[in-house]
Amino acid sequence: MTEEELIGKAKEGDMNAFGQLVELHYPVVEKFAYQLGNRHDEIEDITQEVFIRVYRFIDQFSKAKFSTWLYKITLNVTRDFARKRQSNLQKVFKIQQDFRNDYPEIESEVIRNEEDRVLHLAIQKLNEKYRIPIVLFYFHEKKYEEIAEIMSITLSTVKTRILRGKTMLKKAIDNLNEEEGGHHR
Repeated sequence: MTEEELIGKAKEGDMNAFGQLVELHYPVVEKFAYQLGNRHDEIEDITQEVFIRVYRFIDQFSKAKFSTWLYKITLNVTRDFARKRQSNLQKVFKIQQDFRNDYPEIESEVIRNEEDRVLHLAIQKLNEKYRIPIVLFYFHEKKYEEIAEIMSITLSTVKTRILRGKTMLKKAIDNLNEEEGGHHR
């Protein structure tokens, strides 16, 4: 069955078709949620919330590209989670820092490859308006037009943000590599 057929059946209430849609898109939503900088322990909750919303609003879906709609929902759910978490932010940072200090080997197991870890950390340091287009373009191979639609911004803004984001990312990676180098000397 094609994605279009699955969507059609899901709109009619076919739970099997909806389940296949979830199965098809779950890994991408999970990856995007992670790359948006969500806490590791929230990614599953965020991904599930995305598909709850997809289920609730699938009858309203009429856009040409289902994945674009999914990215938009993931972005909104992430922002909702961030708002909820805002009041506990200081506590969370303290706990995370303590955890990293006490169990550094666990963090390195989560992200095995050092370069991936540095890149991920550098991406997380970017402001959301640069981080999201960079992640969508380089890690999800989205075209500028799709990114513009997902983020509800103009095409020229997407191009500018990717360009500026790349410059900032390079600087952040250089800084992280210097910091890392400083710790090992």
